[in-house]
Amino acid sequence: MRIIITGGTGLIGRPLSQALVADGHDVTVLTRDPAKTKAMPAGVKLQQWDGESVQGWGQLVDGAGALINLAGSGIADGRWSASRKQTIRQSRQNAGKAIVAAITAAANKPQVLIQSSAVGYYGVETGDALVTESASPGSDFLSKVCFDWEVSTAAASRMGVRRPILRTGIVLANDGGAFPKLVMPFKLFIGGPLGSGKQWLPWIHIEDEVRAIQFLLANNAADGPFNLAGPTPVTNAEMGKLVAEALGRPGFMPMPGIAMQTIFGEMATLLLDGQRAVPTKLQALGFTFKFATAQAAVRDLLGTKAVPADATKLPAEASE
Repeated sequence: MRIIITGGTGLIGRPLSQALVADGHDVTVLTRDPAKTKAMPAGVKLQQWDGESVQGWGQLVDGAGALINLAGSGIADGRWSASRKQTIRQSRQNAGKAIVAAITAAANKPQVLIQSSAVGYYGVETGDALVTESASPGSDFLSKVCFDWEVSTAAASRMGVRRPILRTGIVLANDGGAFPKLVMPFKLFIGGPLGSGKQWLPWIHIEDEVRAIQFLLANNAADGPFNLAGPTPVTNAEMGKLVAEALGRPGFMPMPGIAMQTIFGEMATLLLDGQRAVPTKLQALGFTFKFATAQAAVRDLLGTKAVPADATKLPAEASE
């Protein structure tokens, strides 16, 4: 299958494109500057685009089997000034509009468009409730960004293109994202819970993120939103304990929420708020997680030998 990926040079896009090439697919990644894009997997083709139009690449959609839209300016790349928030939002809307324009112009439309989003769609006021895909959107900045991100390609569904939506949690990976930042304080012996530590952390191992996208790509019954988060969500404090245990480090030095808000401003919500999101629809379709517990994911990434599944049980509230 010929597959086009936007945002394919990021944390998820690189291993995903590598996995798709390994499966025998013809993969093209759209990027603003192919000459400066480094360390892409062998076999991946690069095509320049401006992030907001079909110029130079739109014709590739005609006859392509699938599009995967991961494009969007990083939400953790700096404090959320008014201009930064506008960039975060518009980058996603513009990419979506370009994709819809390319699909509209294609005589032979793709079978499937996988649209990226995040569990932030549900907002910061979900508390301890289990959050499934049927939950309503929130009203804060990130939920509105996710809502607009999803809506940006909604027209593709009306053109008969299957459109699974990836409401992804915190991706645990060693190559970037939140995990190395979470681990570093523990390596320096200053790790501990962030804020109250009671906020939920909807995690997913990068390998399962890639596997889930491949699963949704191949499954013709997969349509609409899917929570891409591990089946056993944990709180921030519980995740910290798992990291401390894996590293053999203490984990008792908390970072007060007020200090984080002073340092990061509104962006502190990424660390101080979370959703107890569960992958209800994904598992209902038959997807099986390789890393079903946060302990297994952390130990794999930190190179720690895993313990039997029943040897160290998560608190009951985190394993429902």
